[in-house]
Amino acid sequence: MKYSEHYTSVVPEYVPKEQFKIRPPFVKPRVDRNKEALLKNVSLDVYQFFINHLVPERQNVSLINTNTREGISEQVKDNTRSIINLRLINNVRYINKFLIRINQSMPDAGIFIGCVEPVKNVRNRKQEKIKWPFLFSVYWMMIFIFHRIMPKIRYIQKAYFFLTKGKYRYLTMGETLGRIVSCGFEIIEYKEIGGLLYFAVIKTSEPVPNMKPSFGPLFPMNRVGKDGKMIKVYKLRTMHPFAEFLQSYVTKLNGYNATGKPANDFRVATWGKFYRKYWLDELPQLLNVFKGELNIVGVRPLSRSRFQELPEEIQKQRIRYKPGCIPPYVALLMPDSDGNIEAERIYLAEKAKHPLLTDYKYFFLAIYNIFTGKIKSS
Repeated sequence: MKYSEHYTSVVPEYVPKEQFKIRPPFVKPRVDRNKEALLKNVSLDVYQFFINHLVPERQNVSLINTNTREGISEQVKDNTRSIINLRLINNVRYINKFLIRINQSMPDAGIFIGCVEPVKNVRNRKQEKIKWPFLFSVYWMMIFIFHRIMPKIRYIQKAYFFLTKGKYRYLTMGETLGRIVSCGFEIIEYKEIGGLLYFAVIKTSEPVPNMKPSFGPLFPMNRVGKDGKMIKVYKLRTMHPFAEFLQSYVTKLNGYNATGKPANDFRVATWGKFYRKYWLDELPQLLNVFKGELNIVGVRPLSRSRFQELPEEIQKQRIRYKPGCIPPYVALLMPDSDGNIEAERIYLAEKAKHPLLTDYKYFFLAIYNIFTGKIKSS
């Protein structure tokens, strides 16, 4: 059912009955014909998502349908507090610049609602049209490379955007939400409706300056090193681009799992789960060992936010040494979150007395536990 079919003709179609009843009978609501025309094509479920966060009919809410920054300037009113965009983010050429313009077009605490078609939903939609599995696999591989991989390759992306004008790009939920957060918004809610992912976010800050997200297979992560200095630790990519901007949101939403990693982490890609299962994503950390930033054995390199959650005495002990590729919990079979901390306490106490011997001991214990299957990477 569409929004326009839900309400009677007694009042303008775009105003819910319940809202109209609380108005004095002599007040005639102001009608925005452009907004009314756009809302008529919105389903009732989508409209319900809108009114869970704002009232689209209000004068300070701009309802737009554009994929360009120029369109934002033309369609957003001067008194706008919140914006709803009905156009898919997939069809925007410069996504971050587009989101930054949205940010600049509203005051602090303004709400922005938009939508995207996640790549998994695109795959399901196209698979319904091609019934032969082998033919679909070949077809999907070709269009996935074209719409998902080509836009990420520096020297090829120009040809891609010339051919497509930036439309129909394949995006994951993780990348989309990460881009939004990097542009100064905080996620309120997201919900899948009719094959599209609708999101409601609130402006909390200015966009992150000089953001440099990683798109390549080798992913540098900012981690706390010796003496508290930040270092870049290399891993094979297991998450979607812009996932680093969602770290706080994911942990706030789901907390940590038994191994101390964010639980139910939608940022992890399918191939990333395979890499993590067999520890393949850890191999590039050998580059940090050669650079003198990591040891083979040592406390796990942590992000600044995760590091600050540790007890203060552990923080002080940790930064006396370089982090390591093989953390203590692997050797001591203590993979849960509390076990991680306790394993580091034990390791650091031993290392203070016998530095070299402790590292040898933990190295061989860890290798034995990995190859005998007693512990698996998260």
